[in-house]
Amino acid sequence: MSYVVLTDDNFDNEVLTSELPVLVDFWAPWCGPCKMIGPIIEELAKEYSGKVKICKCNVDENQSAPAKYGIRSIPSLIVFKDGKEVKQAVGSQPKESIIALFKDYL
Repeated sequence: MSYVVLTDDNFDNEVLTSELPVLVDFWAPWCGPCKMIGPIIEELAKEYSGKVKICKCNVDENQSAPAKYGIRSIPSLIVFKDGKEVKQAVGSQPKESIIALFKDYL
């Protein structure tokens, strides 16, 4: 596993203070579309290691962070740069679309 597992306790430290751009995948284990993009998220974590911090946040186990960012549908992908939300996408996305979310911030 090359992505970071986020919790309500480590979210701010891992995401908001990161020097790298951060892609957060808000997901749940029962979510079909989340399962579809899971392998893509893992691939990206390996491919962009050291360039983008790839993180996953289980919305069933952690509710503060998803509530803070208005997560109502999953999967939801949010890109953070310098501690600020800069892009968001909701629903299953192909790999190219996920890369397009963060490529401008590399």
